[in-house]
Amino acid sequence: MTKKQKENFTETLKVHGTKLLATVNKLAREGNVRRIIVKDKYGKILLQFPMLLGLAGALISPLLASISLIAFFVTEASLVVERMPSKKKAK
Repeated sequence: MTKKQKENFTETLKVHGTKLLATVNKLAREGNVRRIIVKDKYGKILLQFPMLLGLAGALISPLLASISLIAFFVTEASLVVERMPSKKKAK
C-alpha cells in the first residue's frame, strides 16, 4: 500500500432513496471526493464510480441516470465515500 492510499479515508452515509441523487450531486461538487460506492440496505454494491477532476458533462449524464434509476428501486441506501485529506498549509 502506497503512502497516498494510506492518506485516503472513507465514510459511510445512510440516505433514503429519494435523496440519493441530491446527495451524490452534493458530494460531486466537493473537491476531496475520490470515489463513491452505492450499496443497498443489505450491503450489496449497486454502483461504484471514481470522481475524476474535470469530468465532462457528457460522461456525467449516464451516471446520473443510473443513480436516478437506483433511487427509484431502493428505499434505503448507503454511500461509501472515499476522500482525500484536505491540504492544510503549514504556518
